[in-house]
Amino acid sequence: MYKTFVARREDWPGEAWLARFVAGRAEAESWYFGQAVVPTPSAEDCRAALERHMPELLPHYERACALVGDDEVAHRMLSHYRPAPENYGCSQAVWLGEEGPALIRNFDYPPDIVSDRFELTDWSGLKVISKAQRPWGGCLDGMNEEGLVASVTFGGSRVQGVGFSIILMLRYVLETCHRVNQAVAALCRIPVALPQNVTVVDRSGRYATLFLGPRQRPIISRVRACTNHQRTGRPSSSSMARQLRLLQALEEPSMSLSRLTDLFLLPPLYSGRDPYRTLYTAVYRPAEGRVDYIWPGKRWSQSFKDFRIGEYTHCYL
Repeated sequence: MYKTFVARREDWPGEAWLARFVAGRAEAESWYFGQAVVPTPSAEDCRAALERHMPELLPHYERACALVGDDEVAHRMLSHYRPAPENYGCSQAVWLGEEGPALIRNFDYPPDIVSDRFELTDWSGLKVISKAQRPWGGCLDGMNEEGLVASVTFGGSRVQGVGFSIILMLRYVLETCHRVNQAVAALCRIPVALPQNVTVVDRSGRYATLFLGPRQRPIISRVRACTNHQRTGRPSSSSMARQLRLLQALEEPSMSLSRLTDLFLLPPLYSGRDPYRTLYTAVYRPAEGRVDYIWPGKRWSQSFKDFRIGEYTHCYL
């Protein structure tokens, strides 16, 4: 299967975003409604929740709603409030040695569902480079120009609660926070819809991994490697194997950032099997304001000083 990724600068959502939203409407509805186990909220409830928990995003949300017009279903989806459960893979690790700090992550997901966009945005005076994901505002991983990086992995359970999608919460953190302690406070305060694990690191080398979920107290950890499980529940053998490999690698005296990055392109971290293939590897270097998006045989570097629009097509064998 071939998939083309694009790098684009889009300061804030406008007519080009609207065209993409209309084209991807069916997939966005499938993501938001899915097989929800609780009734979905009204557009009024969604707006009120966003105003209460992430008020800084409200003007941007209202601008997106104005673009789609009088469409209550779209307004509900755009809020990211109480989405249906979903599954995906992922592995991520914090590197603090030479050439660090850095956050390295693999994102594992069905290729035909994940967005094609890597973006540089400037919603409110703080530039953000991110891997964008549906249907508005979502970030799978990203970095702001103050040197804060955030990345998410699935928490291992499909338990659904009253909260927001983690991808909008990451957007909020990158839009409003400069340091790890600010990001941790925000992520602990905002209710999350599904079990999720988030790693944040800033240019000073401060870092944290948070284990979040509905109806549970956030756990703030200093673990430097994270996959798809939390301390409760039954982790899959794949998730355990990936985390163990990363933890072992981080303890090796001869380990380097280059060698650690190479490990992300090999099993058990790298998956070449359907449905959750490794779609890309990202290496964020907050002190340099740079991210390298990596596929076997391809490295695509982007930075705040030199963000280049373009595209790359990868063949997933």
